[in-house]
Amino acid sequence: MDYVRAFIVGGAICVIGQLLMDGTKLTPAHVLVLFVTSGVVLTALGIYEPIVDFGGAGATVPLPGFGYALAKGAIKATKANGILGAFTGGVTATAGGVAAAIFFGYLMSVLFTPKSKK
Repeated sequence: MDYVRAFIVGGAICVIGQLLMDGTKLTPAHVLVLFVTSGVVLTALGIYEPIVDFGGAGATVPLPGFGYALAKGAIKATKANGILGAFTGGVTATAGGVAAAIFFGYLMSVLFTPKSKK
């Protein structure tokens, strides 16, 4: 049942993104920023935590999940370190994921020859 809930939540997030790109003049970059920012705002308001509890990876893997991780890290570090934690906590909480993305992106560029689209 966990897989079904993850599929439903992740799929709903993707549908929202596709509807935004198809129905408005928003570019994928705009939707990316909107999703990350909405993940932060919804986490700060206490709305995204129940979505994560229900959807699991379906809520934490897409872009709002990155905003969720940033906000959770900032909140946790602020409680531990004061106001300085608000600036360092998000970076610390997401450093592993960012480092993995850079590493695997580099690895794929070494293993495969990228070609431009024509």
